[in-house]
Amino acid sequence: MTAMSLLAGALPSFLPRTAETAHRRHEHAKAHARDDRRVRPHVIDEPLFRGALIKERKRADRFDQPFMLLLVAANHDAAPDSSSAWVPVIEALRAIKGDTDVLGWYDKGSALGMILPEIGATDAAARRTLHDRVRRELARRLDAETAIEGFSIRLHVHSGATSAEPAPADSLPLDLSGRTDRMTVRDTFKRGLDAVGSLALLASLAPAYLAIAALVKLTSPGPVFFRQQRVGQMGRPFGMLKFRTMHVNADHAIHQQYVTQFIKAGDPAGESGTDKVFKIVDDPRVTPIGRVLRKTSLDELPQFWNVLRGDMSLVGPRPPLPYEVEQYKPWHYRRVLEAKPGITGLWQVTGRSRTTFDDMVRLDLRYARTYSVWTDVKILLATPRAVISGKGAC
Repeated sequence: MTAMSLLAGALPSFLPRTAETAHRRHEHAKAHARDDRRVRPHVIDEPLFRGALIKERKRADRFDQPFMLLLVAANHDAAPDSSSAWVPVIEALRAIKGDTDVLGWYDKGSALGMILPEIGATDAAARRTLHDRVRRELARRLDAETAIEGFSIRLHVHSGATSAEPAPADSLPLDLSGRTDRMTVRDTFKRGLDAVGSLALLASLAPAYLAIAALVKLTSPGPVFFRQQRVGQMGRPFGMLKFRTMHVNADHAIHQQYVTQFIKAGDPAGESGTDKVFKIVDDPRVTPIGRVLRKTSLDELPQFWNVLRGDMSLVGPRPPLPYEVEQYKPWHYRRVLEAKPGITGLWQVTGRSRTTFDDMVRLDLRYARTYSVWTDVKILLATPRAVISGKGAC
């Protein structure tokens, strides 16, 4: 029997099996495509959703309006193993979704989120009502055990500055955008500049440190250095060092009252125009040598040690006091979240103390969005001129 006849005899039995296999694969692909069509049109991807969440938080901060973030997360022991397993959850959320709500992946494959920008109330009763509604919608589409044990429901409330009381629900996570490779490289170079620059300045300015320390010690009783708690990046407190410029046991209530009025009113002590200052003029707590140190910003030289330790950067927003942060509007908080505090910064070289608080925050946020090593170098080079001119320093 020839090879051709053998092949001809095998084809009738082979072709049906091949066709059947191809048909099964085709049907499987169609089913998978249907699952994808059921999932994809109703939710947005994680990067887009987080971007929408960041924008909504900025909008809420700007207009002092609350909003809510609803998260439905899969428990670790019952995490869905395919995108189609999330379809009932997506349908449940779509059942309660409003026209202005945004539904998307908060954590791809692990948690779905829904932004609710138009909410009438954020109290415990309103949150419980929403929680129970989501649970009922899940129970309609899943078996009782999966609906209760398989998924957790969390509500995060972001309250506006005019809210009568802080919402007891979970606050929004601080870091929503994640860390990109570019940011990691940029931060690494910035940290390198801080370490090398602060170490070099500490060594080269050692004679100046000794001279200033002697003047402080000889002209007023008390320690040479003044250690003050400040609020660092992501709200972490740290002890900032300065040469002491005030009398020992000076009353800080004067400055606290002044800063509170400045932040709330926008204009310090009723002043306006180019006379706006962030520091108190003719502060009675300051010693004679302290006035000179403040005028020339030499009192801030010990902060190079904070930079070397990593608490601060050479360039960044001014580190605020805890009682200053207590007066912040919601959007003001971004200045302590988005950048490490620095010895000098954009507002110091552009207006120093002569600017409104809101303008100072806007400069800090602009720096946080656009900073680079070259930007830091330019600000550092412009700082001596601002110090020598003494604009706004007191």
